[in-house]
Amino acid sequence: MTTTMENPALLSWFRAQQTPEGWFDLLALIVDGMVRNVGELESQPFLHQMGVALAEQFPLPPSETVGELEANINAQLARFGWGCVELNTSDTDLTLRHQALPVSRNEGQQSRWCHAFCAILEGLYIRWMQGQGGKAHVTVSRERIFSISDVQFRYHNPQ
Repeated sequence: MTTTMENPALLSWFRAQQTPEGWFDLLALIVDGMVRNVGELESQPFLHQMGVALAEQFPLPPSETVGELEANINAQLARFGWGCVELNTSDTDLTLRHQALPVSRNEGQQSRWCHAFCAILEGLYIRWMQGQGGKAHVTVSRERIFSISDVQFRYHNPQ
């Protein structure tokens, strides 16, 4: 996984916008400590559930089209300062390419933070999709990590 964005100036701008000193540092330390204590794999269900809980606290309005769904998701992500998503559909799934994810200022924690934040986003996206009428057996999973700030998720039926 790439540990830096291609444009250092862009990375610096996003850090200043998305990761305010103090609050973000505390959150990053909590997540890092949890992952170190219980392990990355073992922390995933909890982080996923936190994403679900956040989606329940900040539900999306009903969407009639994929374009409207993308706009509604991006409005919430903008509210959180968490970047933006591009949705693409196929006959069997929906891909969600999330760019400009918040990136830890601590280079040693960037990869761990990316994986932890992706687990949160998986929960967030699955609950938002269920809120739009998605079935419980359909899931969201990471499909590809382009960089620590650019991740593609896939909404699909795992069967």
